Amino acid sequence: MSPVPGRRVCVYCASSSYDPTLLEIAADVGDAIARRGWSLVSGGGNVSMMGALAEAARAGGARTVGVIPEGLRVREVADTSADELVVVTSMRERKREMEERSDAFLTLPGGIGTMEEMFEMWTSASLGFHYKPVVLYDPVGFYTPLLDWVANLAEQGLVHKEAFDCLVVRDDLDAALDACGGRR
Repeated sequence: MSPVPGRRVCVYCASSSYDPTLLEIAADVGDAIARRGWSLVSGGGNVSMMGALAEAARAGGARTVGVIPEGLRVREVADTSADELVVVTSMRERKREMEERSDAFLTLPGGIGTMEEMFEMWTSASLGFHYKPVVLYDPVGFYTPLLDWVANLAEQGLVHKEAFDCLVVRDDLDAALDACGGRR
Protein backbone atom coordinates (compact mmCIF):
# COMPACT_ATOMS: atom_id res chain seq x y z
CA MET A 1 0.00 0.00 0.00
CA SER A 2 1.50 3.35 -0.96
CA PRO A 3 1.39 6.16 1.58
CA VAL A 4 -1.55 8.54 1.45
CA PRO A 5 -0.22 12.12 1.08
CA GLY A 6 -1.39 14.53 3.74
CA ARG A 7 -2.40 11.80 6.18
CA ARG A 8 -2.82 13.04 9.75
CA VAL A 9 -1.59 10.49 12.27
CA CYS A 10 -2.33 10.81 15.96
CA VAL A 11 0.44 9.22 18.01
CA TYR A 12 -0.03 8.25 21.64
CA CYS A 13 3.13 7.72 23.70
CA ALA A 14 4.83 8.34 27.04
CA SER A 15 5.44 11.79 28.42
CA SER A 16 7.48 10.58 31.39
CA SER A 17 10.09 8.00 30.27
CA TYR A 18 13.62 8.89 29.36
CA ASP A 19 14.65 5.36 28.40
CA PRO A 20 17.00 5.85 25.41
CA THR A 21 15.44 2.93 23.52
CA LEU A 22 11.94 4.40 23.85
CA LEU A 23 13.13 7.89 22.90
CA GLU A 24 14.75 6.43 19.79
CA ILE A 25 11.53 4.62 18.86
CA ALA A 26 9.61 7.89 19.16
CA ALA A 27 12.16 9.82 17.09
CA ASP A 28 12.14 7.11 14.40
CA VAL A 29 8.34 7.33 14.19
CA GLY A 30 8.44 11.13 13.89
CA ASP A 31 11.05 10.92 11.15
CA ALA A 32 9.10 8.24 9.27
CA ILE A 33 5.87 10.27 9.44
CA ALA A 34 7.73 13.22 7.93
CA ARG A 35 9.28 11.07 5.18
CA ARG A 36 5.78 10.01 4.11
CA GLY A 37 4.65 13.62 3.88
CA TRP A 38 2.17 13.16 6.72
CA SER A 39 1.25 15.40 9.64
CA LEU A 40 1.61 14.52 13.30
CA VAL A 41 -1.11 15.05 15.89
CA SER A 42 0.15 14.56 19.43
CA GLY A 43 -0.61 15.37 23.03
CA GLY A 44 1.18 18.71 22.79
CA GLY A 45 3.97 17.98 25.27
CA ASN A 46 7.64 18.59 24.56
CA VAL A 47 9.15 16.08 26.99
CA SER A 48 10.07 12.40 26.91
CA MET A 49 8.84 10.37 23.94
CA MET A 50 6.23 12.98 23.03
CA GLY A 51 8.94 15.61 22.63
CA ALA A 52 11.31 13.31 20.71
CA LEU A 53 8.47 12.37 18.36
CA ALA A 54 7.44 15.94 17.61
CA GLU A 55 11.00 17.24 17.24
CA ALA A 56 11.91 14.47 14.78
CA ALA A 57 8.71 15.00 12.78
CA ARG A 58 9.39 18.74 12.51
CA ALA A 59 13.06 18.17 11.65
CA GLY A 60 11.86 16.06 8.72
CA GLY A 61 9.43 18.73 7.56
CA ALA A 62 6.16 17.33 8.94
CA ARG A 63 3.41 19.62 10.16
CA THR A 64 2.88 19.10 13.89
CA VAL A 65 -0.29 19.76 15.85
CA GLY A 66 -0.18 19.48 19.62
CA VAL A 67 -3.29 19.33 21.77
CA ILE A 68 -2.74 19.97 25.47
CA PRO A 69 -4.99 20.76 28.42
CA GLU A 70 -4.26 24.05 30.16
CA GLY A 71 -3.50 22.12 33.37
CA LEU A 72 -0.66 20.20 31.69
CA ARG A 73 1.05 23.10 29.90
CA VAL A 74 3.71 23.25 32.61
CA ARG A 75 3.86 19.57 33.64
CA GLU A 76 4.31 18.26 30.09
CA VAL A 77 6.16 21.40 28.95
CA ALA A 78 3.88 22.52 26.13
CA ASP A 79 5.34 22.08 22.66
CA THR A 80 5.44 25.74 21.75
CA SER A 81 7.37 24.86 18.57
CA ALA A 82 4.36 23.00 17.16
CA ASP A 83 2.93 24.40 13.96
CA GLU A 84 -0.35 24.53 15.84
CA LEU A 85 -0.70 24.23 19.60
CA VAL A 86 -4.30 23.78 20.70
CA VAL A 87 -4.92 24.46 24.38
CA VAL A 88 -8.09 22.85 25.75
CA THR A 89 -9.70 22.74 29.19
CA SER A 90 -9.81 18.99 29.93
CA MET A 91 -8.44 15.58 29.04
CA ARG A 92 -11.79 14.65 27.49
CA GLU A 93 -11.64 17.70 25.26
CA ARG A 94 -8.02 16.87 24.37
CA LYS A 95 -8.95 13.36 23.24
CA ARG A 96 -11.94 14.60 21.23
CA GLU A 97 -9.84 17.26 19.52
CA MET A 98 -7.09 14.75 18.71
CA GLU A 99 -9.63 12.28 17.32
CA GLU A 100 -11.28 14.88 15.09
CA ARG A 101 -7.96 16.08 13.71
CA SER A 102 -6.67 12.58 12.85
CA ASP A 103 -7.05 9.99 10.10
CA ALA A 104 -5.35 7.18 12.04
CA PHE A 105 -4.16 6.38 15.57
CA LEU A 106 -0.74 4.92 16.36
CA THR A 107 0.23 3.85 19.85
CA LEU A 108 3.83 3.57 21.06
CA PRO A 109 5.01 2.46 24.51
CA GLY A 110 3.53 4.52 27.32
CA GLY A 111 1.78 4.46 30.66
CA ILE A 112 -1.82 4.42 31.76
CA GLY A 113 -2.73 7.58 29.87
CA THR A 114 -1.36 6.14 26.63
CA MET A 115 -3.19 2.88 27.20
CA GLU A 116 -6.42 4.70 28.04
CA GLU A 117 -6.23 6.66 24.79
CA MET A 118 -5.51 3.53 22.76
CA PHE A 119 -8.30 1.56 24.44
CA GLU A 120 -10.80 4.34 23.79
CA MET A 121 -10.00 4.49 20.07
CA TRP A 122 -9.88 0.68 19.84
CA THR A 123 -13.24 0.33 21.60
CA SER A 124 -14.80 3.06 19.46
CA ALA A 125 -13.58 1.32 16.29
CA SER A 126 -14.86 -2.05 17.46
CA LEU A 127 -18.31 -0.53 18.06
CA GLY A 128 -18.37 1.19 14.67
CA PHE A 129 -18.18 4.74 15.99
CA HIS A 130 -15.24 5.40 13.66
CA TYR A 131 -13.47 3.53 10.89
CA LYS A 132 -10.01 4.99 11.29
CA PRO A 133 -7.08 2.58 11.68
CA VAL A 134 -5.99 1.87 15.27
CA VAL A 135 -2.41 0.60 15.25
CA LEU A 136 -0.08 -0.52 18.03
CA TYR A 137 3.61 -0.25 17.13
CA ASP A 138 5.57 -2.45 19.52
CA PRO A 139 9.11 -3.20 18.29
CA VAL A 140 10.39 -4.26 21.73
CA GLY A 141 7.55 -6.40 23.10
CA PHE A 142 6.48 -3.69 25.55
CA TYR A 143 2.79 -4.58 25.19
CA THR A 144 3.14 -8.39 25.03
CA PRO A 145 1.76 -8.94 28.57
CA LEU A 146 -1.18 -6.61 27.89
CA LEU A 147 -2.00 -8.28 24.58
CA ASP A 148 -1.76 -11.71 26.22
CA TRP A 149 -4.23 -10.54 28.87
CA VAL A 150 -6.67 -9.22 26.24
CA ALA A 151 -6.30 -12.49 24.26
CA ASN A 152 -7.24 -14.33 27.45
CA LEU A 153 -10.32 -12.12 27.77
CA ALA A 154 -11.23 -13.07 24.20
CA GLU A 155 -10.79 -16.77 25.02
CA GLN A 156 -13.22 -16.29 27.91
CA GLY A 157 -15.74 -14.68 25.58
CA LEU A 158 -15.37 -11.23 27.13
CA VAL A 159 -13.90 -9.67 23.99
CA HIS A 160 -15.35 -10.57 20.59
CA LYS A 161 -12.87 -11.67 17.93
CA GLU A 162 -14.07 -8.83 15.69
CA ALA A 163 -13.19 -6.34 18.42
CA PHE A 164 -9.79 -7.93 18.95
CA ASP A 165 -9.18 -7.70 15.21
CA CYS A 166 -9.80 -3.91 15.20
CA LEU A 167 -6.36 -3.36 16.72
CA VAL A 168 -3.51 -3.81 14.24
CA VAL A 169 -0.30 -4.82 16.05
CA ARG A 170 3.02 -4.42 14.27
CA ASP A 171 6.65 -4.66 15.35
CA ASP A 172 8.01 -3.16 12.12
CA LEU A 173 7.76 0.61 11.67
CA ASP A 174 7.00 0.62 7.94
CA ALA A 175 4.32 -2.04 8.44
CA ALA A 176 2.80 -0.02 11.31
CA LEU A 177 2.68 3.13 9.20
CA ASP A 178 1.34 1.20 6.20
CA ALA A 179 -1.50 0.06 8.50
CA CYS A 180 -2.15 3.74 9.34
CA GLY A 181 -2.36 4.59 5.66
CA GLY A 182 -5.73 3.13 4.87
CA ARG A 183 -9.07 2.13 6.22
CA ARG A 184 -9.74 -1.30 7.61
